[in-house]
Amino acid sequence: MVENKYRQLVLKHGFVNEPVSVDIDLLKEINFLKRSKNAVILGHYYISPELQDISDFLGDSLALAQKAQKTDADIILFVGVHFMGETAKILNPGKKVIVPDLNAGCSLAESAPAGAFLTFKNNHAGHKVISYINCSAEIKALSDVIVTSSNAMKIVESFPKQQPLIFAPDKNLGNYINSVTGREMVLWDGACMVHEKYSLEKIIDLMDQHPDSEFIAHPECTQPVLMVANFIGSTTALLSYVTKSIASKFIVATESGILHQMLKANPDKIFIPAPSTDSTCGCNDCSFMKLNTLQKLYLALKYEQPEILLDPSLLEKAKIPILRMLELSK
Repeated sequence: MVENKYRQLVLKHGFVNEPVSVDIDLLKEINFLKRSKNAVILGHYYISPELQDISDFLGDSLALAQKAQKTDADIILFVGVHFMGETAKILNPGKKVIVPDLNAGCSLAESAPAGAFLTFKNNHAGHKVISYINCSAEIKALSDVIVTSSNAMKIVESFPKQQPLIFAPDKNLGNYINSVTGREMVLWDGACMVHEKYSLEKIIDLMDQHPDSEFIAHPECTQPVLMVANFIGSTTALLSYVTKSIASKFIVATESGILHQMLKANPDKIFIPAPSTDSTCGCNDCSFMKLNTLQKLYLALKYEQPEILLDPSLLEKAKIPILRMLELSK
């Protein structure tokens, strides 16, 4: 009866909608629930700092997929966005995968509806499909291999030069790979709303104000922004770069959640979020990532809801290109 009640609440709200007493020590309760339920919390670098700090494992999409594949936990609580929870479920069909809020979607994943993409694929006969992990399970099932920003270049280059390729759904990442490799992949017209909104004009102004800084950017950014970057790399690559660089100040063009880890690893350095085209905001946050809260995390673990559920046949089809990615990433 209790499970039924909370399933209904999740269907209505996308998360367990129950007031949490201010007297509850959430960190203590979450740690108790994790131990008693043999649960693991996987968190992405873009979630809020307090959620990053409570995660058992923090990483980018590739690292989280690898961790999800190897975990011996009975319950995986994935704190990120919906496609990440789906990926964990695909790799662990026998485990319970839950998320704090089903409404935590992804603008990039939503830019590629499965029906329209199937038509697009059929119109390019003979092409192999390489899909960025930021896509739905349905798109993964239509793909030959999945990539992340950490391994995309390596996996694209694993295909013979003469093999026609489709890259989906991120046109910016695909365009960047084309420009570096000389490939002519056909690109699906999708993009991440966070990385699309950076203002080149404001970034250049900021660089002029801080001539001692380095500008670093994620390859999901638009080509004009990438052209002025001192370094381009995945989330993990950006983290590694700022630690190794002799520079002491950085302008960072990716979701601002990453600044927490950059500061923890480099407390003596300065990190400035790159400005967006929205003049009311000095940074660029993913509103979907920020739907995750400590209260929702606690309730999700308490009631084991909302749960990621996928059709078994879809799950099996989507698993093949993800496993191929993980094999090629070794």
